[in-house]
Amino acid sequence: MVSERATAAASALAPPQHMRERSQFDALLRRPPLRKSAHFALHGGAPDAACGELFPGPGHWVGVVLPKRWARRAVTRNLLRRQIYAMAHALAPSQPPLALVVRLRSAFAPGQFPSAASLALRRCVRAELQQLLQGLHRA
Repeated sequence: MVSERATAAASALAPPQHMRERSQFDALLRRPPLRKSAHFALHGGAPDAACGELFPGPGHWVGVVLPKRWARRAVTRNLLRRQIYAMAHALAPSQPPLALVVRLRSAFAPGQFPSAASLALRRCVRAELQQLLQGLHRA
């Protein structure tokens, strides 16, 4: 038999699960944003009893909303998505189980970055996500 402590430790080390169902996104986007940055809004929190059936099992859940209105090119949306999931994966072991949705709320200025997937854009996105997610335990 596996103890509860071992199960909790294993779930803390497991990578965040990606949200796939519209109902999961809707449940978290109904809540007010936990934090906002210049380009992103972070919705969510600890899964409560009301959301128990939406987020089965212990662990972290991460969803990403990237409207084409704010990121026209697919290469940019893919870059943002990969950065968000990488940051969530790095943050997961240091946080209690959370269900989070990161939503793009404004466009990155196209004239500021040389290409849709430039190194400069990558660095800017990573810095902003770090600031947004690192302060999560204080929110």
